[in-house]
Amino acid sequence: MNFSLSDEQRQLQEAAREFARAELPAIAAECERDNKPPSHALVKRYAEMGFLGINVSSALGGLGLGNIEALVVLEEFAKISSAVAFPIFESSVGPVRAIEHFGSDELKRRVVPAVCAGDMVVAVSMSEPDAGSALTDLKTRAEVRGDTVVINGTKRWCSGGGHADAYVVYCRLSDDPGAKGIGAVLVEKDAPGLTFGPNEQLMGFRGVPSSDLNFDDCEVPAANIIVPAGGFKQLMEAFDLERCGNATMALGQASGALEDVSAYVQERKQFGKPIVEFQAVQLKLAEMHMKVEAARLLIWRAAAVAQEGLPSVLHSSTGKCFANTIAREVTGDALQLMGAYGYSKDFPMERRLRDSWGWGIAGGAIDIQKTNIAGALLGRRFDQRR
Repeated sequence: MNFSLSDEQRQLQEAAREFARAELPAIAAECERDNKPPSHALVKRYAEMGFLGINVSSALGGLGLGNIEALVVLEEFAKISSAVAFPIFESSVGPVRAIEHFGSDELKRRVVPAVCAGDMVVAVSMSEPDAGSALTDLKTRAEVRGDTVVINGTKRWCSGGGHADAYVVYCRLSDDPGAKGIGAVLVEKDAPGLTFGPNEQLMGFRGVPSSDLNFDDCEVPAANIIVPAGGFKQLMEAFDLERCGNATMALGQASGALEDVSAYVQERKQFGKPIVEFQAVQLKLAEMHMKVEAARLLIWRAAAVAQEGLPSVLHSSTGKCFANTIAREVTGDALQLMGAYGYSKDFPMERRLRDSWGWGIAGGAIDIQKTNIAGALLGRRFDQRR
């Protein structure tokens, strides 16, 4: 058990921090203002600097490093904003990892290197109008007809919707009930029969596009099947890593808020002295620091114990639940300490607070993580339908 980053990990962290702080704040402000994602040119630059696919096999165009390295970099970008960090998220802990782990060799070679090179963005499409937390209730159907898969249905709340180049679509590939009938298919954005709803106007996540996906006899090659019917467990195993990414995105809001407010309280003067001299401020800073450190350790544990595989649901849900919760608390406390400056859109603090609430909803809400934790802890599944 080693709680210190290696020299190589620390160098990677410092490189990410230096780049993110020097290059991205102005871009993050533009993404927030215009509600548009980072440009393709910026994503290509991420790739050239080695920030995409950090934990993806080098044989598939990644750096071949571990999950810890990927999450260390992700946090530094997330400290700036969710929008500028999202391409890192998608390439290292997002749906492309399901393709890497479970897709055919042909599909892996076609998709994964393109994502690592910044030439392709892949999003995941899971939720539906009547299937969010109750994901096994999804109704979107994919019928195999010879060499073609025909998809019908509607997907909702797809982060990357209308912007990504391809989508890992969770769908019903057989008539078997519940999870037994569910698999996943890769659908490119120009597939015939796929259309997109308008870009969602959300409380936060500005610069992270989100829209409905509508499938009307949408046709893709049968070779695009990532996981056939009955592979729901495999998909959720890959999603355990995505939970670690979600948790790190939330952590980035909290750790970035702590860094900003720590500087602010040493500069801001009231009653003739910097406000950090007041004990109430000191106590609040200490509480925020403890929460950030605890969240980071829980996330890194989930990533570290998995080693070359995928994290467990117990560790990933514990890290996500805690990080989602403390991110809301830390950003709220930081905003309160900054007063009107925190509440103003001229500063990033209020954006961090809004995004923190989003990460506690996306990827499985906080209370759903608690049911996951209880089930994994007791070695059983709880049927919420009875």
